[in-house]
Amino acid sequence: MELTPREKDKLLLYTAALVAERRLARGVKLNYPESIALISMHIMEGARDGKTVAQLMNEGREVIGRGQVMEGIAEIIHEVQVEATFPDGTKLVTVHNPIP
Repeated sequence: MELTPREKDKLLLYTAALVAERRLARGVKLNYPESIALISMHIMEGARDGKTVAQLMNEGREVIGRGQVMEGIAEIIHEVQVEATFPDGTKLVTVHNPIP
């Protein structure tokens, strides 16, 4: 199977997000890369489902809470930016303060 560099990046991101979901299910707090991956995957899947950029910007702040991440993680993630593929093309989605 031939994958483009972008497809490889997306696959790696999804793998990290799946690990993050499993850790959350076990009650393990997420670290920085796991938190970014989980929020990013939510945005990319929402775009694929046809949600708007505005919807995803709002929903991105509800994916995980402070109690689900390691100490200090919420303070160092100021924003998450993802290039997501929407039905009408690729758009940049920015979620400010994603872990309230």
